Amino acid sequence: MSSETPAAVRAAYFAFDRFPSSKGSAVHIGHMAAELFARFDGGLLGVLGGGPLPRYQREAGGIEIARFGEQIPNFLDRAEAFSRWVAAHVEPHRETLRICHVRDPWSALPVLALPGRGYRVVYEVNGLPSVELVHTHPSVTPATLAKIADLERLCLEGADAVVVPSRVIAGALSRRGVPETKVHLVPNGADVAAAAPRPDGAPERYLVYVGALQPWQGVDVLLRAFARLADLTDLRLVICSSVPERRARPLRRLAERLGVADRLLWRFTLPHAEVAGWLAGAAISVAPLTACARNLDQGCAPLKILESMAAGVPVVASDLPAVREIMADREHGRLVAPDRPAELARVLRVLLEYPDAARAMGERGRQRILADLTWPASRARLSAVYDSLTSPVVRR
Repeated sequence: MSSETPAAVRAAYFAFDRFPSSKGSAVHIGHMAAELFARFDGGLLGVLGGGPLPRYQREAGGIEIARFGEQIPNFLDRAEAFSRWVAAHVEPHRETLRICHVRDPWSALPVLALPGRGYRVVYEVNGLPSVELVHTHPSVTPATLAKIADLERLCLEGADAVVVPSRVIAGALSRRGVPETKVHLVPNGADVAAAAPRPDGAPERYLVYVGALQPWQGVDVLLRAFARLADLTDLRLVICSSVPERRARPLRRLAERLGVADRLLWRFTLPHAEVAGWLAGAAISVAPLTACARNLDQGCAPLKILESMAAGVPVVASDLPAVREIMADREHGRLVAPDRPAELARVLRVLLEYPDAARAMGERGRQRILADLTWPASRARLSAVYDSLTSPVVRR
C-alpha cells in the first residue's frame, strides 16, 4: 500500500473494471462509489488501471483511488492477481472499515475471506462471469466455468446484501438459491440535462449505437439490418464504441462484405459527455441485444437505453425481459424480436418515415427517466441498502 493511505478508511469499493473509462460500467461505478463515500466522508476506490492512469491519486472529499496495473494477458490469471491485490489493500483497514462494496467475485472473495472482518459486504451483481465468459472467452472449459459458478455461490452466500440493477438478474439469483430478502433492486439511472450540442461532422440523418462490441450486443445484427436500408441514401449509422478500435476489426470486415462500410461513422472511446451529443442528434438509437443466455437467463440493465431515453431519442431495442423493465413498445420506441435483421430494418424504416411520432416517443422516454430512473433516484435506493446494514456487526 501507498504510504499516503489515510489512517482510517471506513468505506471501500472494489471493481474489476477500468476507471475512469468510456464504458457504461465506469459511469455506474462513479455514481455508486460516490454515494458510498458521501456517507463516510471519503474512502478507498480500488479498480483497474493501465495506460496513463496513475496507480494512486487523491480526490476531494477524502477519496483515494488505487489502481491495479499489472498487464497479465490471461483473463483468469489477471483476475486472481487482482484478488490478491484487493486482499492487500483491505488488510490495513480491517479495524476501521464499516462497509465494503464489491462489484464482482474477484473483488468479493478476498473481502469476504479476511479473518475476523468487522465490516459489512455489499455484493453488486451486474453480471455473472460463469455465464458471460463463454461468450467473451470461448476457450474457457466447462470445468472452469463450474468452478467460477461455485466461487459466485460462496460470494453470494457470504455477502450481507446483494444489489442488482434489474429484476431479471434478481430472478437469476433466486434460481441459484439466493434468498429474496437478501437481494435489493437498485436500477441504473441516467442524467436528464439540456440538449447537448451537435457533434462536429455529424451526418444530417443517422442512427446511433452506443456501447461495447461483445457478441451479445448484436452489432452484427444491426449491420445486417442497416444493409437493408441501402435505398435511404442519406442515412448513416454512427457507432460510438466504448472499446478501442482494434476490437472492431471483425465488425468492420463484416461491414465491408455487406457493402455498408462507407455509410458507417465509427467513434472510439469517446468521453461520456461527447457521447451525449451523438445521442441527442440521432434520429433513432438502436440496442440490438441478442437472445443469448447472458441477456435472457442472467439478464442485463442496458445503460445505453436509459441514456438514449434521457436524451429524448426514440429507441429501437430487442424485445427481452430486461429491456421491458425499462421501456415499453410504441410508448418510448419499438421492441423487435432479437436476432432478426429483416424485422429490425422494417421497424427502423417505419420510424424514419414518421419522424413526428418518433419524436413523441423520445419525449415520453425522457419523461419516463425523469419519473423514477435518474441517478439520484438510484443512489437513494442504494443509500437505503446501506441504512439496512448499520446495525452492529458480529465478528466472524
